[in-house]
Amino acid sequence: MIEVSAALLRGAVFLAGEPLECLVTLRNPLPPDATSASSEMLAWASAQIHCQFHASESRVALPPSEESRHDVQAENETVFVPNRGERGHCILSTPPKILFCDLRLDPGESKTYSYCETLPVDGPPSFRGQAVKYVYKLTIGCQRVNSPIKLLRVPFRVLVLHAPAASPSSGLKDYQCPQDEAVAPSNPFLEEEEGAKKDSRLADLATELLMAATSRRSLHLYNISNSRGKVGTFCIFKAVYKIGEDLVGTFNFSEGDIPCLQYLVSLQTEERIQEAFQPRRGQPVSYSTHARHQESCLHTSRTSFSLPIPLSSAPGFSTNIVSLKWRLHFEFVTSREASQRQAPPEEAPSSEEASRWSGVEQMDVDTFSWDLPIKVLPTNPLLASSVSQVPGANSLTI
Repeated sequence: MIEVSAALLRGAVFLAGEPLECLVTLRNPLPPDATSASSEMLAWASAQIHCQFHASESRVALPPSEESRHDVQAENETVFVPNRGERGHCILSTPPKILFCDLRLDPGESKTYSYCETLPVDGPPSFRGQAVKYVYKLTIGCQRVNSPIKLLRVPFRVLVLHAPAASPSSGLKDYQCPQDEAVAPSNPFLEEEEGAKKDSRLADLATELLMAATSRRSLHLYNISNSRGKVGTFCIFKAVYKIGEDLVGTFNFSEGDIPCLQYLVSLQTEERIQEAFQPRRGQPVSYSTHARHQESCLHTSRTSFSLPIPLSSAPGFSTNIVSLKWRLHFEFVTSREASQRQAPPEEAPSSEEASRWSGVEQMDVDTFSWDLPIKVLPTNPLLASSVSQVPGANSLTI
């Protein structure tokens, strides 16, 4: 018996183009004083990253798959198929890397191997929607002689950041680092591999791009009106956010002609299947609500709300099968009578004459809705890792 464990070194969330490092430890759990006959042997072990795609058959029409099924494995088969037994299709994978061959572990002995691979930049982000799922996993395959292959899978999350000068599907691959960094003097007394420098610059570049895109503030003012007249104005200070940020908006009803009795604002994602993969024409779009705020606002001149963008949510993206967009969805309830805007009397009644004011029990109302598109980008993967529910580690016994 051999215990195999794998653990990602830097959390379970990465940007596409970053290196993923994993430590694979194999241990013989028998006590060291056991006989030499208790030594364990493994023929080989390999590791590979793949992205598994799964779609709802009722919502997505996919062409027949030409890839052969590998759900059943012969006892002496040595073909390493990372997605064996999983639902869906493998749409992206890295070349397999051999960790070792002919490993022998004496009782109590353990050995650790390091696996490192750069995540592809031309793949989709991790996403679990109502119709489509994109799931990334690191799979480690181990085999004894004349025994089936055992698979150890470690799930992780990938965020894709599109550089402004790159195509929508190329991530940071085509973005050129500033020339001043390329010609900067280096310290000859410090040894650093060129690959490590490039990876570090890539992470710094991604952080700079995110900060530059989401830190710009400009006043966006919208008039809210229906068929009867102006209800008020809505103000938002930017239209580009990172996951994990708070979205803050303010209302001004003091300049409106129509009293607003209540409003509801929802932070939603819109999951739309591309027309070529829709099983029927005019297929409805799927919406998911991530946060909402509701408030009664009769006699309210100004008010505001704050909606958190969950760190576990996916930023906006688009593939040849599905697109994900973010929006604010507003619902307003307004009065048909302008007199409802009048506030209760503020003067205190005199001791000789008492007065009482009470709100109306019934009123005629109108309802209408409004959608405001917003853009949501990824965030620092270290921040997302801090609240990730993906463990980033797994183990099995062979």
